[in-house]
Amino acid sequence: MRLTIIGCSGSFPGPDSPASSYLLEAEGFRLLLDLGSGSLGVLQRHVGLYDIDAVCLSHLHADHCLDLCAYYVARTFHPDGPRPRIPVYAPDGAASRMAQAYGLEDSPGMTEAFEFCTLAPGSQRIGPFQVATAHVNHPVETFGFRLEHAGRSIAYSADTGESAALVELASGADLLLCEASFLEAPGLPSDLHLTARQAAQHAARAAVGRLMLTHLVPWNDQARTLEEARGSSFTGPISLAASGYSLELG
Repeated sequence: MRLTIIGCSGSFPGPDSPASSYLLEAEGFRLLLDLGSGSLGVLQRHVGLYDIDAVCLSHLHADHCLDLCAYYVARTFHPDGPRPRIPVYAPDGAASRMAQAYGLEDSPGMTEAFEFCTLAPGSQRIGPFQVATAHVNHPVETFGFRLEHAGRSIAYSADTGESAALVELASGADLLLCEASFLEAPGLPSDLHLTARQAAQHAARAAVGRLMLTHLVPWNDQARTLEEARGSSFTGPISLAASGYSLELG
C-alpha cells in the first residue's frame, strides 16, 4: 500500500500545497481520499488524470471536495468523449452539493461522470482496500477513514475536534494521518479542529505506529506545530505531511 500526499494545506491552498487530497494505491488500484481546492493539478504530477478508480470525500467543505468540479469537467468533456463513470463515496447530499457548486441542475448533475455512493459508519470493500468509516467531530457530517491492505493500515482523521471515534478507528494502525489545524492558544473553539498536541494524544491513545500531521493551515508556524506534537505523550515517529511525499507500507 502506497500513500502519496497530493495536498495537505488546511482550510485553503497554501504556497507549497493545495488543500486536502491523498492518493492510496495497491494492486494497481488508485483511490483518492478527498479532492480539495487546487489538488487536481498536483495530482497529475503523480498519476494519469484518468487512472483514478474511486474517490472518497470525507465531508463537503470546499477544501476537501471542490476540485471534484474540475474533475467532472476533465472526465466529461475529453476530446475523445466522456470517460467511464467512477464511484464517489461521500456524505449524503454530495451529488446535489457538487451540482450546485458547478451551477448544474440536480438531475443529471454530475451523475453521468460519477456514481455517488452515500457513506455510512461501517466497513466495506473498495477495490483491494478494506475501508472502515466513522463519524468524527466537525460541524458538518464528516467521516474518518481506516484503510487496510495486506496486513497494513492507515487511518485518516479528516477534519475533527477531539474524537473517541477517531481513537477507535485508528487503534493499532501503522500510520495515523491526522489533522493539526490549531496551535495551542487560549479560547480555541471546541468540536472543530485539533491542535498538534491533541493529534499526538489521539495517536498515543490509539497506539499507532507513527503519526503524520496534516491539514496544516498556511499561517501557522509549522516548526511550532511539530514541536507541540513532540511535547505530548506519543513516543512514536512524528512528521509533517508535505505535498509530493510518498510512503510505502508493506
